[in-house]
Order: sequence, then structure tokens, then C-alpha cells
Amino acid sequence: MRPESLQFLTNYLNNPSPTGFESSGQKLWLDYLAPYIDTWETDVYGSAIGIINPDAPYKVVIEAHADEIAWYVSYISDNGYIYLKRNGGSDTMIAPSMRANIYTSAGTTVKAVFGWPAIHVRDKAKDEAPTLKNIFLDCGCSSREEVQKLGIRVGDIVIFEADSMILQEKWLVGRAIDNRIGGFMIAEVARLLKENGKQLGFGLYIVNAVQEEVGLRGAAMVASRIQPDVAIITDVTHDTTAPMYDKTAQGERACGKGPVLTVAPAVQNNVLRMLADTAEKNEIPVQWTAASGVTGTDTDAFAYSGKGIASALISLALKYMHTTVETVHLDDVENVIKLMYEFVCQLEPNHDFRYIKK
Repeated sequence: MRPESLQFLTNYLNNPSPTGFESSGQKLWLDYLAPYIDTWETDVYGSAIGIINPDAPYKVVIEAHADEIAWYVSYISDNGYIYLKRNGGSDTMIAPSMRANIYTSAGTTVKAVFGWPAIHVRDKAKDEAPTLKNIFLDCGCSSREEVQKLGIRVGDIVIFEADSMILQEKWLVGRAIDNRIGGFMIAEVARLLKENGKQLGFGLYIVNAVQEEVGLRGAAMVASRIQPDVAIITDVTHDTTAPMYDKTAQGERACGKGPVLTVAPAVQNNVLRMLADTAEKNEIPVQWTAASGVTGTDTDAFAYSGKGIASALISLALKYMHTTVETVHLDDVENVIKLMYEFVCQLEPNHDFRYIKK
């Protein structure tokens, strides 16, 4: 990965952009994307769209989601401890002993820790798992009034403190790789198109949607706004070769073995076939998985929007989803970028993906 791209990715991953509060990350993303597009726009909830060939009638989307899971301040006790609600799929199991940042409505950042009693003082017969009822934040205050003097209020956002790192020169580790890595990959597609002088015969909409973690909300708004002809979505999926996964139930996908293509009702088979053919032609390794219903990604929002949008999903295998140590293989990142790039380069404008034609 070129140094400039890695620097942007590092800054982007470490920036706090929880569901509903994505604007700072979107600004970083648009600043990086701007030299490679013709124009850009945003909507009222913060989804960002970079556009190449905005006047072309045939529209193609490549999309990721920008938000990360987090917590809300829900209750402040008399003695200054802070209790929480989830913002997205945050995991109470990993909270004890984690450091956190509280982003206040006053615009300040307050450091805090998730406290937990020591193992030798807990009643083993009644040893409780961490839940929303018993995890708490300690920001060094001893009363509710002292907490409030720091500017902390109900509804303030809390994010684990955990910056990204590289392991063994090939593994990227950090929080919010789900799915800020997707925003990085679609931006890299735009960069490659510009730097390689590729001229597309259609409008390419590079979409970084908000609020995926709470129900694909941003993607639904963007799909209705753009009404594209084709949408290629990228998101992460579980590396099921890591310990504690049931491959017989969840299928087998592994980091380092290439992008993952999904077969599902929401995935349009002709688009999927074209992606598979593109991968084979360009010697890009791919893995396969099946979803019995929805994919659980923004693919579903695009596929079923309006009159229907021919959509497909390219996933990146990831270890330890929704933790502070989400882990992906850098070779897979490069291959997802390459697959999306080669797909848009070979796509003919006005391609009709319908199964049955007159």
C-alpha cells in the first residue's frame, strides 16, 4: 500500500464517527476523495457521494458505510458512575477494563474507563457476565454534579479508545474497520481511475452511507436519491476459520484468501456472474458464501429500492467483528480494490442486467 493511502487510512480509522455522528469522518473522506472526482454532494443525514461524470444518464454506485458502533450515556448515578445504552451492535462482553472517550455535547472529550471488580472479590457462584445492567464508566468523578460539570449529559457518545496498528506487515488491526475500510477501498478505486486516466462511459457514484449499523438507513436514502442502474456494495464478513466459529452453520471464509462473493436473493445473479468473470480474468482470488435471506448489508437497501436496483456484494473477510481489534489482511484489501476497479473499467454503459429481455 502506498504511504499516502496508508496515512489516510490510519487517520480515517482512528477518527470517531459513530452512528448518527459521522460528519467528522465524512469530511476526512471527502478531502481525500476530492482530487479524484468531478463533484460531490451530501444529504441531510450525512451520507457523502463523490461523482465522476455527473451528467451521464447511466448510473453505477460503489458503496460502503461510514458509521461505527458506539455507546450513549444513559444514566449518571449519584456517586458519579455512568451507565450506557448501545448505539449499534456494541458488545458488553468486551467492555470491562477498556479505556473510552466521552464526546460531550459541549464539544469536549472526557477520558473514562470501564470499571469491573477484581476476580478474587467476585462471588464465583454468582459471577455475572457483563451486561448493560452492570457495566459502567468511571471518569474520575464522585458525584453526578461533578460529572455534569465536565459537560457530560445523557445522550453523549462514548467510544472505546483503541488506535489502529499493523501486525507482521500484513495485518491491519483496529476498531471501526467495519466498515471504514470500505470507505477507504471505494476511494482508492476513484484514485486509480484518475491516476490511470480511465474514461468511463457512465456516471460513477462513490457512496459513503451513514447509519448502516442501525438498519441500513443511509443506504436506503441514497438509493432513493440516486436511483442507480447498478450498485456494488462492499462490507466486511466474518473469518470463520478463527476459533469459536461453526463453519457448518456459517460457511468457510478466511482472511488472506481474497474477496468474498455472496449468493443471496438480494444479489442480482447477472451482476454477480460479471464480478466472478472479472475476478477470473484478472486472476483475483475469490471466496464464496451464501445467505438464505437478506445479506444484512446495504446491498439489501439498494436491491429493493424503488423499481429495484441490480446489486451485488463484495465482502472483506475480517476477524473479531465489533471489537477494538478487528483484523483484516492487507492482501485482501488490495484485491477488493482491484476487483471493484476492474469491474467498473470493463462495464459497458447501458448494460442491461435483466434476466428476461424483449
